[in-house]
Amino acid sequence: MTTLAAVAVTTATFLGMEFVAWFMHKFVLHGPLWFLHRSHHVRHPHHLERNDFFFLFYGALSMLCIIYGSPAKDWRLWVGIGIAAYGTVYFFVHDVLIHGRLRFWRKSGNTYLRALNMAHKMHHKTTGRDGSEEFGMLWVSRRYVALALRKPAPKDRRHISSFNS
Repeated sequence: MTTLAAVAVTTATFLGMEFVAWFMHKFVLHGPLWFLHRSHHVRHPHHLERNDFFFLFYGALSMLCIIYGSPAKDWRLWVGIGIAAYGTVYFFVHDVLIHGRLRFWRKSGNTYLRALNMAHKMHHKTTGRDGSEEFGMLWVSRRYVALALRKPAPKDRRHISSFNS
């Protein structure tokens, strides 16, 4: 596989994972697997939640693609890398930035990141299986971007990331 093809497959996989994440979140996690995902929508004193086990599925899928695609450096390797890259971004955006599970990044002045945070808060506004909105992770509806543009950035600059615009 050429370098250009490898980059294209990895990029397409990364971008496609946003649709997979949205679809799985809306129709599976808020559907038949709600009994696991529910832990993510309610407050609890634990560091881990049942919802955290979903990373095992995607991690295993990525790992298998990388293992079986590595000897031939075929499409499976690059799909696995795309899934792993999406998972890494998901961890930092969702768990670190939005939910503050690691407390080194508290606020941001970046319009996109603030819009993403607002959209995710709207998703968590309901604690039940039904009634949520905004199921994606990186895609943000225009209305939240517009809201982030209207709402002033945080004034406490001590915790703002280097992603400021």
